[in-house]
Amino acid sequence: MAITRVNPTRMELTRLKKKLTTAVRGHKLLKDKRDELMRQFLDMARLNKQLRAKVEAAIKDANKNFVLASASMNEQTLRTSMLAPKQEVYLDVSYRNVMSLDIPVYKINTRTSDENDIYSYGFAFTSADLDDAVASLSAVLPDMLRLAEVEKSCQLLSSEIEKTRRRVNALEHVMIPETREMIRFITMKLDENERSTQTRLMKVKDMVLKEAHDY
Repeated sequence: MAITRVNPTRMELTRLKKKLTTAVRGHKLLKDKRDELMRQFLDMARLNKQLRAKVEAAIKDANKNFVLASASMNEQTLRTSMLAPKQEVYLDVSYRNVMSLDIPVYKINTRTSDENDIYSYGFAFTSADLDDAVASLSAVLPDMLRLAEVEKSCQLLSSEIEKTRRRVNALEHVMIPETREMIRFITMKLDENERSTQTRLMKVKDMVLKEAHDY
């Protein structure tokens, strides 16, 4: 046990009391951090569920339009239409701080601001179903990036919650109880030494008084 190796001195007692105060304060701060991270995680999880349902529905509609377009157009024309994209999309990644944790924030920028640049083909030999499919995919792209951002945030929050939980448990069930036990042990030792010293002093006093009386 660590208690048997501790030096029962007043200096060590003072050090352990300061350590206990810091550990208790740190335990409270970590618990508050864990609770706030859990709240943020639950909010993100609910948002993730909504976004996933919205994105999956939009992709399903886009696939349906692509199927209709492929049925009304020959395969060569369809492939040629989608071969050379006209618009370009750039992804900017920044971060926001949540309880000392960097959460990614995704933002997209396009090469041009013209909404019609998503169509890389002419309208003479293509069907309206292909236009609808391309438009629906273009519309769902921001939600897809938001979904990726939220899912990554959930992953990071989950990992941070687990690390914080382990630290809270280590303080609550190991460090703080052991420190309190060592403080109790040193206090008992110091009290025992003080009683022994008082007993010796009383015996010395009695001996001195007896010698003085006999003299």
